[in-house]
Amino acid sequence: MKSFKTQGTCSQVINYEVTDGVVTACQFVGGCPGNTQGVAKLVVGRRVEDVIALLKGIVCRGGTSCPDQLARALESETGIVA
Repeated sequence: MKSFKTQGTCSQVINYEVTDGVVTACQFVGGCPGNTQGVAKLVVGRRVEDVIALLKGIVCRGGTSCPDQLARALESETGIVA
């Protein structure tokens, strides 16, 4: 599992796994539990490029959000930019 230290959000870390271009696991540490658990469940089983396209640019505070941070983590790992 990979870990991504978030910036500018209530969550501190996102743990995730990608296999063959598909998100196979996702867990936020910290943040609003209902929202982060919901986002995590919704992205599992989706292609990385689809997750990035859906979540990149969602703003909550400070120009970013937990979903946006996940998109940034996936971009950073895969080099896919939406």
